[in-house]
Amino acid sequence: MALPEVSSETVHGACVAIDGRAVLIEGRSGEGKSDLALRLIDRGAKLVADEQVICQRQGGGLIASPTSQGAGRIEVRGLGIVEMPHAERVPVELLIVILDSPPRFPDDARKRRVAGVDVPVLPLAALEPSAPIKVELALGRIPK
Repeated sequence: MALPEVSSETVHGACVAIDGRAVLIEGRSGEGKSDLALRLIDRGAKLVADEQVICQRQGGGLIASPTSQGAGRIEVRGLGIVEMPHAERVPVELLIVILDSPPRFPDDARKRRVAGVDVPVLPLAALEPSAPIKVELALGRIPK
């Protein structure tokens, strides 16, 4: 007997909204999740969540929100917790998985299931200077 899929999942990571489309950023502690989120925010993205992202399946899609205690807060190494404007309930379009050495030519069909929804995955070295631009380019390839 198959177990029913969950309709909500908390993802350990960061999340930003770029033109109303959420990008989840997942990786181990210290790999640059918050750093990449900050650099994307500097380029015009808006914080959704840092550390814990609530992902809820809704109408065939996935919606990202911050936890109540984490809303509008991001960890900035060397400064601590910083408050900033944030977005809530943003449709998830892309999942960044942080890797030390991502493949040079990743499989475009790579997806991961979050709360019962398949989300396109981009493996990325988060601390590379070009990482924010790569995120924006990857998101631009996904039809709205």
